[in-house]
Amino acid sequence: MSEVLFVVNAGSSSIKFKLYRVVGEDIALVFGGAVDGIGTRPRLKAKDHAGKTLIERSYAADEVANSSQAQRIIADWVGGQMKDAQLIGIGHRVVHGGPVYSAPVLVDDAVMRTLETFIPLAPLHQLSNLDPIRVLRERRPDLPQVACFDTAFHRGHPELSDRFALPRELYDEGVRRYGFHGLSYEYVSQALRGIAPEIAEKRVIIAHLGSGASVCALEGGRSIETTMGFTALDGLPMGTRSGSLDPGVVLHLIEQKGMSPAEVGHMLYHESGLRGLSGISNDVRALLESDRPEAAMAIDFFSLRVAQAFASLSVSLGGLDALVFTAGVGENAHQVRRNVVERLRWAGFALDEEANSRNELRIEAPGSRVPVLVVPTDEERMIGQHTLRLLRRPQDCIAKQAGAPHRPELGER
Repeated sequence: MSEVLFVVNAGSSSIKFKLYRVVGEDIALVFGGAVDGIGTRPRLKAKDHAGKTLIERSYAADEVANSSQAQRIIADWVGGQMKDAQLIGIGHRVVHGGPVYSAPVLVDDAVMRTLETFIPLAPLHQLSNLDPIRVLRERRPDLPQVACFDTAFHRGHPELSDRFALPRELYDEGVRRYGFHGLSYEYVSQALRGIAPEIAEKRVIIAHLGSGASVCALEGGRSIETTMGFTALDGLPMGTRSGSLDPGVVLHLIEQKGMSPAEVGHMLYHESGLRGLSGISNDVRALLESDRPEAAMAIDFFSLRVAQAFASLSVSLGGLDALVFTAGVGENAHQVRRNVVERLRWAGFALDEEANSRNELRIEAPGSRVPVLVVPTDEERMIGQHTLRLLRRPQDCIAKQAGAPHRPELGER
């Protein structure tokens, strides 16, 4: 009977999942799928490792109204696919590890209580991340579950990259720049060692461009600085999130426009970004297909901010040896990549238009000052690798946590 690991990557309107077979110290994909359209037009779909469709089923909105119901449907279906396999653990993506967790951790009651305190820091994600853990703990309390954090890869930043220009006591309480998309950056950094070893340990900037978007500066494969900060609202404009914003705008909306904090929060998380800029859609594909000037403006705004992030983070690195695009938009929207790199032409960057249009690995033109790459990310595989490593060698993660500088939980004095 083969050993398998199950990986859950839950978002606010979808849950992605993958099942991996354990092969020595590594993992191999068995199948993967998702429930998307939670609460609107729910659909379960899955394919095996070769791309063959295993299931595609739609549900009424009230049948899958939240992530807990979606996880139960996934668990029922996946359970029927594992008759000749032994499930040894489940790995989860959890967006926020706060000031407490700098490595994957086995989930217990105390860990869950701590993670719940970080819900206000990632209201779009954290609760959705934790719901599947609760469902699966109820069903299989004997089964190890591992939380893998999007913030963990950025722990260890220099203090200058971690701080806001706010009173020191707030930093001591945990108000700091955490950074996100860490599982994606970690996977791409690891992938570079295999596909481009000549640059993997150098000064590399990676742009994770999807519905959520950020940029990260790495040196020696380690995160040095990133555009997201205290919450996943910071940095680049995103599908529906504003990105960086003058805090005076928030004060104006509350004090002069009479909006409540909840109303401001809803606007910044759900009505801003590309959706707010264009008034059309938060989907880059729809904006690229549109002939309306508002759509072009939104894409230009987004591209400009990404290019500015590349330039800014190169200062933190003291130079730049490679640019990398990843995630849904970064991997597939060649027009966005062209718009970004075109704005860096002054610094000697240039694209090979044909390679870029085909989404090839290397898309820089001959004579470009640095390589420009497109590297697909795989957060689920990264979660699976972390989960297997913790289950096999729990002392490694315990030692890493023990070695992290203690910072009290938010609100703790």
